[in-house]
Amino acid sequence: MPFLSGSLGFERFSVTGFDAPHFEEEIIEKLSHHASGKFQTSSTENTSIGFIGGDHLFDQHFDFGKNIIHDALHCGVRVDTNQVPAAIRKAWLQMEIAGLAKDNASGRPTKTQKLEAKEAVEARCEAEAATGKYRKMSSFSVLWDRLQSLLYFGGSGAAAAGHCADLFERAFDVELSRVTAGTVAINWAIGAGKLAEVEDLRPAAFVPAHTHGELAWANVDSSNPDFLGNEFILWLWWTLENETDTIQLSDESEVTIMLTKTLTLECPLGEHGKETISAESPVKLSEAMQAVRAGKLPRKTGMTLVRNGTQYDLVLQAESFAISGAKIHVDEDDGYGIEDRIDGIRELSETVDLLFQHFLARRVSSAWSQELQQISSWLSSEKPLLQSSAA
Repeated sequence: MPFLSGSLGFERFSVTGFDAPHFEEEIIEKLSHHASGKFQTSSTENTSIGFIGGDHLFDQHFDFGKNIIHDALHCGVRVDTNQVPAAIRKAWLQMEIAGLAKDNASGRPTKTQKLEAKEAVEARCEAEAATGKYRKMSSFSVLWDRLQSLLYFGGSGAAAAGHCADLFERAFDVELSRVTAGTVAINWAIGAGKLAEVEDLRPAAFVPAHTHGELAWANVDSSNPDFLGNEFILWLWWTLENETDTIQLSDESEVTIMLTKTLTLECPLGEHGKETISAESPVKLSEAMQAVRAGKLPRKTGMTLVRNGTQYDLVLQAESFAISGAKIHVDEDDGYGIEDRIDGIRELSETVDLLFQHFLARRVSSAWSQELQQISSWLSSEKPLLQSSAA
């Protein structure tokens, strides 16, 4: 499974309500009790979610030595769906209605015929679903890190992540909350005694000619300041270009940063679309700077981080802080094992958060207004840039 080898991609959830000092055998019993495939029906709307052992799609073997690694629980979640596609249901309904209404003088179906057609389609869907013809299975790897109180979900998409969170909450009587740029900011603010300052923050106007309020992609149901993730990437870009590529973090370690491979920018007003630039160093290309000068903000970037002697390559999504395509560069001939891999994931997660927290400390400081002015001046300057990647 991806958490134990290869490249990484994940979203994170904070886990509360689990106070045990260690994982015990009871955890394995709960995995087995909620194993995939134990609860299935032929309902056309059925979605069945359960745990798998982690080796393959049908692995229902759970074992303490296999699934508990270095104070972390590693397993998989399988999501089974058994639903007739909407397009097929719609086609069946139209066919039923056409057959029932073909002898009507008006050529249009009656209300009774519409109801009869709907009932016939529902019955057909039930019969088709019972055959298993439309059953689909998908699996996702998960890593529950007890030390960090984090659940790493090895997938993307709100529906799959929601199914996974619901399963963990039911199985282990815990509460999961999605980690985003905004939640990292709020948690940092509480610990730093800066909650009021963070709650008062509003999106910064980096380009005065292109001011905006709430971002077009903002989650209207969330009060978390996820826009700080977009500002973080732009601030990081400016810092690397004008100040330093090495930043000292709050734990006194240092991280060296490069922005690499990919950069996605989007208009915060939702008026001018978005663009993705792929290059060895996309921030060096003219179209990247032109996009920011036109008011677009970064939504995703590739980066390389080096901290404590380990290099991490990854792509960071600004608002959700989801990570994709991550690689931990190590010398596997130097005794690198699975426990080291788990530590590497922990340190990758910690490094991104500490770097973001460094930005937050500057964002709420009295010096921010001057720094914002410097960023605006940098954006308005006409420094020579590398030619367009399309040229």
